[in-house]
Amino acid sequence: MSLYGIEKAIVSYPDNRVALDAQVAFPGRLHALAWMNPTLPSAADEFRGLCSEGAVSGLKLHPLFNAYTANDECVFPLMEECVMRDLPVFVHSGHPPFSLPWSIGQLAQEFPKARVVMVHMGHGHGVYIQAAIDVARSVGNVWLENSGMPMHTKTREAYFRVGAERIFWGSDVPFHHYAVEILRTEVSGLEQSQLEDVFCNNIRKFMGW
Repeated sequence: MSLYGIEKAIVSYPDNRVALDAQVAFPGRLHALAWMNPTLPSAADEFRGLCSEGAVSGLKLHPLFNAYTANDECVFPLMEECVMRDLPVFVHSGHPPFSLPWSIGQLAQEFPKARVVMVHMGHGHGVYIQAAIDVARSVGNVWLENSGMPMHTKTREAYFRVGAERIFWGSDVPFHHYAVEILRTEVSGLEQSQLEDVFCNNIRKFMGW
């Protein structure tokens, strides 16, 4: 992070203790999300416990990894907790059948007071990337994060079509490299002040940093 000028990072891991221990080891730099599997009966109670400890900065949902659709009713108790606590929800996107942009949009519509981040904004498929932009444009409580998304011009398109405050830069380290992810956004066609929004200003405001 220091080598590439990254001041803060949002981290998550299927074993929440790994992310929480990292957060303790690097206070103020790493901010842990609670990775919850909503198909487990204990998920809501476990999430409440983590929230009551003040240990997490939001919720991470990975419908592909845990095999459920993003808009499945099993997700609803966790969403209700996030709305009540004003915690953001980060949802992996881009892989059928579980994590398609349309399903994430439907989840956000079901909970209009939730702040839903579509991580990877459709990921590696052009159809899903365009869908991520279209969904976020029509559903006002969806934000986009661009890690691992290969189409550099789509970051610029999202900035202007979805909203200047509703797209963030992301790295998806360790699956992608900081240098590659940074350059892809730098060559997106945005001006310097707009790049500062994507790299820094927007996520600071969104997370309340």
